[in-house]
Amino acid sequence: MDISQNLTNVKQEIRKTAGNAGRDPDEIKLVVVTKEKPANVVKEVLDAGVKSIGESYLQEAVFKMELLSDFEIDWHMIGHIQSSKANRVAALFDYIHSIDRFEVADQLDQAARDLNRVLPVLLEFNLSGEKTKYGWQAKDEKDWESLADNLEPVMSMSNLKVDGLMTMAPYYEDQEKARPIFRKLRKLRSFLTERFEDQHLFELSMGMSGDYQVAIEEGATILRIGSAIVGPRN
Repeated sequence: MDISQNLTNVKQEIRKTAGNAGRDPDEIKLVVVTKEKPANVVKEVLDAGVKSIGESYLQEAVFKMELLSDFEIDWHMIGHIQSSKANRVAALFDYIHSIDRFEVADQLDQAARDLNRVLPVLLEFNLSGEKTKYGWQAKDEKDWESLADNLEPVMSMSNLKVDGLMTMAPYYEDQEKARPIFRKLRKLRSFLTERFEDQHLFELSMGMSGDYQVAIEEGATILRIGSAIVGPRN
């Protein structure tokens, strides 16, 4: 497993895809997902020049944070957050991709206030309707008005900075099938931007190892890529 070469290949593909889509590749951020990988793999990623690391499980992340405390790392929480662990997530992570319900947003906001920090976050949406996916339900566009009503208290939380939206597409062998999901997230961002004019909802966190090219074409600004760089999970 040559992580450095894999990273080079992915970066080249990002630049190529962005260029073909008429986009500036420098506006696309890469988060390397290292969940279920040991700390030495994270160190290889760091040595290859990436500092944004995505983790899904709090306890696993804490173990790696302790082992790698001497390194400069931006830790991204990309997984489902249990309410009982929101305080620790707020204290340990630099960026949250996966706020999927009011209760977690409220607890993160309170924890960030106690820590005297403003926490940059993304709101996660379920656009496929899959029961295995987390996120605010947003498959049907006719429900978006009521969805926006439910999001209003989150948008006004003083210690959360809502930077944009996040989603996960279903797994498809053909990544073209994920395109409607990514396109809908971009459309939802436009809808929410009109509703919440004082919010700067720029970021779209979408696209993983199997579908990031299509995500780039549909406007992704943050890619969460794991296996294409660090190999498949065990």
